[in-house]
Amino acid sequence: MTDGILLLDKPLGLSSTAAGLRVRRLVGASKAGHVGSLDPLATGMLPICIGEGTKLASEILEGDKVYRFQISLGQRTSTGDVEGEVVENAPVPPLAPGAVEEVLKHFVGDTLQIPPMYSAIKQGGVPLYRRARAGEVVDRPPRKIRIESIEAIDLKGPLLDCRAICGKGTYIRVLAEDIARGLGTVGHVTSLRRESVQPFGRDRLVTLEQIESTQGIGLPWVTLDEAVGHLRLVSLPPETARRMAQGQVVEAPEALHLALGETVRLQGPGSIFMGLGRIAAPGRVAPKRLVAEKASEYNPRPSTRP
Repeated sequence: MTDGILLLDKPLGLSSTAAGLRVRRLVGASKAGHVGSLDPLATGMLPICIGEGTKLASEILEGDKVYRFQISLGQRTSTGDVEGEVVENAPVPPLAPGAVEEVLKHFVGDTLQIPPMYSAIKQGGVPLYRRARAGEVVDRPPRKIRIESIEAIDLKGPLLDCRAICGKGTYIRVLAEDIARGLGTVGHVTSLRRESVQPFGRDRLVTLEQIESTQGIGLPWVTLDEAVGHLRLVSLPPETARRMAQGQVVEAPEALHLALGETVRLQGPGSIFMGLGRIAAPGRVAPKRLVAEKASEYNPRPSTRP
């Protein structure tokens, strides 16, 4: 398979970009990209989109993520994790499980979060982490995030283990610092693992070693259609599929009651996944991101024979 998604169990110490490049080389793909970056100190699920799968990355990015992380209370670091220098010490008050849960519940729902200086967000074309390494601190506008749930798994001394289900754009390092502050102290992340990315299950995780030993053959690939299975399906008959493949807006009765602008899965005759469409008007669908080789089956090149 050269088009699809592999759910890499990213190892400790490797950047997301480096992990994606290694997977691309191992499976011999012409293009690949990862969804939702993980810091080098983080492990866990990193979807790697291969070939035409790269066209679906933005839809996968919208899914919630499940994280398990450990906070070391009493010390704040420059980076919010163990890679930074300790910049502040504070006593840790006695903490009962009930008191911890009471603090955690205040983070559930929609809230605003200020991105950390050590992040890939760009200001003036320069990533914030480069400014941070140069000793700069710049204003960062808060961003809206959503936390579906958060719970304390274990509390031993100054170490607090948590699991959270978060929407896109959530920085766990910042969340950990905010939790520590809510508990009356400071803290930083000592370990972080992304357990899953919706809608994918943990049973599909593969390691770099598995990919290397198989060259991608026989692994639990996520197919293109499966990767966006959470989207509504619009089936197109042959002639409509051909016009869609040519980039035209087409009529589709199935889309009559769908919301304007909604993204849908497109399926041609034979249950062939064609890519993504967008509801342009009641009962009308426009192409959004088509899978090249599948769309070509309904849009054959004109003959050059005389």
